[in-house]
Amino acid sequence: MSFKRELGLFDATMIVAGSMIGSGVFIVSADIARTVGSPGMLLLVWLLTGVLTLTAALSYGELAGLLPHAGGQYVYLREAFGPFAGFLYGWTLFTVIQTGTIAAVGMAFAKYTSAVLPIVGESNVLLSIGGDATSPGFSVNAAQVFAILSIVFLTALNARGVSLGKIIQNTFTTTKIVSVVALAVAGIVYGVSTGSLSASLGSLWTDGIAPIVPNLTPGQQESYGFISRIGMPFLAAVAVAMVGSVFSSDAWNNITFAAAEVKDPERTIPRALVIGVSLVTVLYLLTNLSYIAVMPIGGSPDATTALDRGIAFATNDRVGAAAAEVIFGTSGGVIMAVLIMISTFGCNNGIILSGSRAYYAMANDGMFFRQAALLNRNGAPAASLWMQAIWASVLCLSGKYGDLLDYVVFAVLLFYVLTILGIMRLRATRPDAPRPIKAVGYPVLPALYIVLALAICVCLLIYKPNYSWPGLLIVASGVPVYALWRR
Repeated sequence: MSFKRELGLFDATMIVAGSMIGSGVFIVSADIARTVGSPGMLLLVWLLTGVLTLTAALSYGELAGLLPHAGGQYVYLREAFGPFAGFLYGWTLFTVIQTGTIAAVGMAFAKYTSAVLPIVGESNVLLSIGGDATSPGFSVNAAQVFAILSIVFLTALNARGVSLGKIIQNTFTTTKIVSVVALAVAGIVYGVSTGSLSASLGSLWTDGIAPIVPNLTPGQQESYGFISRIGMPFLAAVAVAMVGSVFSSDAWNNITFAAAEVKDPERTIPRALVIGVSLVTVLYLLTNLSYIAVMPIGGSPDATTALDRGIAFATNDRVGAAAAEVIFGTSGGVIMAVLIMISTFGCNNGIILSGSRAYYAMANDGMFFRQAALLNRNGAPAASLWMQAIWASVLCLSGKYGDLLDYVVFAVLLFYVLTILGIMRLRATRPDAPRPIKAVGYPVLPALYIVLALAICVCLLIYKPNYSWPGLLIVASGVPVYALWRR
């Protein structure tokens, strides 16, 4: 049994775009706004993230053409730097990056579903064990169960073959793209009609957050006012603010994992990467433009209305919901909830489909459980899919998936840097290998990405060590595991 090549350019592009767009763009802009403090800087952070991501995608095109095999980035690292580098990436992918994202997106799907069906909300505790005034104990709520059920459902569908998986992906990604565009246009039209857009553009680079803001939550206090509070250099502030936008733009490389199921992968994957990343970058910029068209960048955390709270202090950081409430009134919350339900469901389908192919490649190299290398009669790595689903479900129950994902943004950037360095190494070690598509702007653009990504990592080490060192420790935990696996 072998993989079936059933993914064309449109299918591959929908996996790229669909895996990128989850719930992040509807939430992280609040944290970015608190860090940078002006509408222009908010848009600049998203623009720089898009340019950075597109630069990486243009570089990955060469690797996709050179090594069009199942496993994608795992294979690129293995071939460029050896099995140890590949394993560390695959280990981090399975333990945190892919499964943690699946858990986080699944929980977001459940939380926004509870806005329509309160019975599946986090307040509905189904099981509670232990706990007292000093320790919360262990509990399971309806949102966690619903998230797990959604993961199991999508896993079961994808175990029936890539043909069904691509139908789900194409349907939900197309729907959410149309919905995001409609929401962005509605916000911009609202801003033009009320004059709020011109007001925001008139103070594009002005700090819209008061120097002292009382009653901030610990999370808000941690991120608020970096530039004015500790005198952080401009570039460092931008780098720190980009943590949320980088995470929201991640998973663009997932199509490379499924290269063995793509038609003419040498050309299709590079094109899908560029088209998909460009599309999402434009959508993210339009979405944030609609935010500043509808609401001021700053406001009061004590205010009772979405408009008065502003982008920086949107309730629970749900900027998208706040914007929809301003535009559509009380029904805005439901409209946004439905949009995010569609977005997160489609996002998880793409991540579940593609991630399992990386573990399949690892298993074929003897670096993962042997069962993961088996394909079922539908040509799907069913065992790999279910292993991924089980661990993602455990992370849902643990409630620690959000912390883990914060930690690995740093590690993800390092792996991207290492992979792009792999282009240079493979050019030296395999100069005559066929390269249907070469990295655009080589060596300038790949080198520029490496410099910028490393600069962000250095800033995170200095200004947000709580986000960076744990990520390195998670990666390092794979070293003893690699030694055991080799034995």
